[in-house]
Amino acid sequence: MLQLLRRASLPQGVIKNYARSLGSVIPDTKIEDFSVVNEPILGYGKSSPERKALQQALQATAARCEEVPIVIGGKEFKTSKVVHQVMPHNHQHKLAQFYYADAKLIKQAIKTAVETQPKWDRVPLSERLKIWERAADLMATKYRQDLNAATMLGQSKTAIQAEIDSAAELIDFIRLNAYFLKECAKYQPISEDIKVTKNSMRYRGIDGFIAAVSPFNFTAIGGNLSYTPALMGNAVLWKPSDTALLSNWRIFNIMREAGVPDGVVNFVPADGPVFGDTITASPHLAGINFTGSVPTFNRLWKQVGNNIDNYINFPRLIGECGGKNFHFVHKSADVESVITSTIRSAFEYCGQKCSACSRMYVPESLWPEIKAGLQREAAKLKIGDVQDFSSFTSAVIDDKAFKRITGYIEHAKNSPNLEIIAGGTYSDSKGYYINPTIVETKDPKDRIMTEEIFGPVLTVYPYKEADLSKTMNLVHTSTKFALTGAVFGQDEEFINCALEEFKMAAGNFYINDKSTGSVVGQQPFGGGRMSGTNDKAGGPHYILRWTSPQSIKETFVPLRDVNYPYMSE
Repeated sequence: MLQLLRRASLPQGVIKNYARSLGSVIPDTKIEDFSVVNEPILGYGKSSPERKALQQALQATAARCEEVPIVIGGKEFKTSKVVHQVMPHNHQHKLAQFYYADAKLIKQAIKTAVETQPKWDRVPLSERLKIWERAADLMATKYRQDLNAATMLGQSKTAIQAEIDSAAELIDFIRLNAYFLKECAKYQPISEDIKVTKNSMRYRGIDGFIAAVSPFNFTAIGGNLSYTPALMGNAVLWKPSDTALLSNWRIFNIMREAGVPDGVVNFVPADGPVFGDTITASPHLAGINFTGSVPTFNRLWKQVGNNIDNYINFPRLIGECGGKNFHFVHKSADVESVITSTIRSAFEYCGQKCSACSRMYVPESLWPEIKAGLQREAAKLKIGDVQDFSSFTSAVIDDKAFKRITGYIEHAKNSPNLEIIAGGTYSDSKGYYINPTIVETKDPKDRIMTEEIFGPVLTVYPYKEADLSKTMNLVHTSTKFALTGAVFGQDEEFINCALEEFKMAAGNFYINDKSTGSVVGQQPFGGGRMSGTNDKAGGPHYILRWTSPQSIKETFVPLRDVNYPYMSE
C-alpha cells in the first residue's frame, strides 16, 4: 500500500501519516501468512508413546489435590468459600480445591478488565496471532497429556474422548480462530481512486468486559468462550464450571505462558447467581459468552433487559443451550450403520455431549432388527473407571445430573407408554454410574421424547411407514430445541425431502452419520430456537461477534469548494 501511495506522487507528509497509522489501522502488512489443518487425533494404542505419557500424567494428577486460586490481573486470591472438584467416577477422591469469588472480588475483576481492555486492544494483531500460535503449540506438545489427564479425571472422559476434546478441539479453536482473524484482516473496503481517498477497516475490541460462562462437558469450549473474545481485543472474566475447574485452570496457565498479559483474561470461579447478578449490574458489561442450560441463559438475558438503560454498550449475548437431538431412520437405511452410529451418539461420554442423540424415529418394518442390534451393542459396553482403557464410557458428572437422569429412568419404569429395553440400572455408591438405557415409546410426545435429559438415555418411537410425513413433522414441532439431527436412508427422494422438512429442526444436520462429532473448521457448531443463538463456534464468522469494527476514510486531496460543479453551469 505504501508503494501505491509513493507511485501516486503524494506529499511525503501524507505518506508518513499513513505509514504511522498502519500498525493500528491496517496491521495486515505485518501479519505473516500461514495455513492451518485440524490437529491430528492420537490413537493411544497399547504400546504407543502417547499412551505411556498419558498414564504418567494421570498418575501425577491423581496423586494430589491441586489448589487453584482466583486470579485477577495476575494476582491470586482466596476466600472463605472453599469448594472441591471430585472425580465423578470416584466421588470421594478430591482432585482440586478452589475458591468462590464473592461480589466484591467480581467487581474488582470487572475494574481490572475494563482498565486492561484498551491497552490490550492496542497490541497489534500480528503479536496476538503469535501468542495464539505459541499457545496451540504448547497444547499440542508440552501440555497435551496434562490437559487430557485433568479432563479424564475431573470430567470422567475416556482417553479418546479427552483426546478429541482437550487436545484436538481445543488446539483447533486456538489455531483456527487465529487463522480466521488473519484471513478476515485481509479484507479492506473499496478505494475507487487511491490518489484521492483510502478506505480501510480495523477490528477493535469492545470497550468494557466480556463475561465467559463455560460448561463442564467440553474443556475446549472453556478455552473458546474465554479466549476468542480476548483474541479480538477484549478483556474477559472467565467463570469456569466447578466440575471442569482443573482442566480450565490448565488452559488459563498455558495461555499465560504463551504470552497473554495479566488482566486480559481473569480466572473467576464463583457461585452462578452471584456471578450473574454482579456482571449484569455493571454498566461496563459488553457481552456474555455462554454455554449451559436454558433457564440460566434466560435469567441472564432477563437481567440484561432489566438493566438495559444502564449499559455503555448494548451487551452481546451469545449462548448455546443444548438440545433434544434426533436420529430419523427411513426404510431404505443401512441398518448396521444406524445401530453403530446411534450407540456412539447416544452413549459416548454418557450422552453428555450437547449433540448426543436422545430420541430416535424408526419405521416399524426395521424396528425388530434395529432393536436387536441396539440391545446387542449396548450389552457390550463397558462402563467403568476412565483409567481402564477398555471402558467405553464412565460416570455422569455429579449428583445433580445423577438425580435428574435417573428421574427419567424411573418415569420410564412407571409409565404404561414406555418400556425399558436395555439398561435402566444405576448406582452412586462409588461413582455416579448410570448404565446406558434404551426406552421404547408408544407416545412420541411423552416428556422423555421432548425434554432435554443430558444423560445416557435414548428413547425410540417406531412409526408406521404410512405416517412418514406426519412423523417427520413431529421432529421439529414436539420440542423447543433445534441443535443437531441426523437422517439415515439411501432413498434420494427421502433425503431431499428431509433436507427441507428438517431445515429448522437442527443447526447441525447429518446425512447417514451420527448427530455428534462436529469438528472445528469443518462443521461450525450451533443451533437455533431454544438451543441457542447459533453463532457457529468453530466457523469463520464467530470471531466477528467479538469485535466492534471501525471504518476509516482518509482523504489525500483537500476539499476547496463548498459548491458542487453543476451549480456553476
